Amino acid sequence: MAGAPEDGGLNLATTQEFADKVCRRMAPFGDVRSRKMFGEYLVYVNERPVLTLCDGRVFVKKLPQIANLMAGAECGYPYEGAKEAYLLDLGDDALVDALLPLLVEHTPLPKPRKKAK
Repeated sequence: MAGAPEDGGLNLATTQEFADKVCRRMAPFGDVRSRKMFGEYLVYVNERPVLTLCDGRVFVKKLPQIANLMAGAECGYPYEGAKEAYLLDLGDDALVDALLPLLVEHTPLPKPRKKAK
């Protein structure tokens, strides 16, 4: 599931159905929700933005705490101008089960937005 989207590499927006599938897979790790942003999605676990869904693929921010676990993972850029991220294979249950607790532990909570004056 980590490879190129089924469209042969053309950029297609992630579907709500795909985001829902990813959220169902993440459910054992805490309170899960997705948020649509610019036609793509962020997946939050316990209010921490742990996954980015772009072009029907799952991206994970490169954190030092997961480098060993993700050493063999393919990498890519979720969108133009983004930092390189790991691609997560949702079909690798052992990897997902080992990775998600680390992501939830080491991904910071988003900073509160400042209210407009």
